[in-house]
Amino acid sequence: MKNLKLSFTIPGEREVVYAALTNPVIIEVWSGFDVRFEAKAGTEFSIWDGDIEGKNLEFIPGKLIKQQWYFEPQVEESIVTLTLSDKGKDTFIELLHTNIPDEAFEDMVEGWKKYYFGALKKYFM
Repeated sequence: MKNLKLSFTIPGEREVVYAALTNPVIIEVWSGFDVRFEAKAGTEFSIWDGDIEGKNLEFIPGKLIKQQWYFEPQVEESIVTLTLSDKGKDTFIELLHTNIPDEAFEDMVEGWKKYYFGALKKYFM
């Protein structure tokens, strides 16, 4: 199991970026895929037509999103924590993704950079 720590700057105000990460209608717009998502702890979610599934653990509006992502077979919980802060007029996001299965690690790095945050940045450009 591996851990991943990355950071991204998104060109938009923190509250607006947070909404883009937690509102299912907006997620569908920037991702281009069907989404099942409710910004409520204890709910399960599915994004990218089910390529990513998990459970929402915690939300602090405008500041934090914490989720468990499911992997098969899953030995330890894989936890994703997104921490948002202001960076001038932009939003700085720190990503910590723990307990990624070794065989999925490189795909996760590429997925976070290219597809998840790459798509989100394009949405705000």
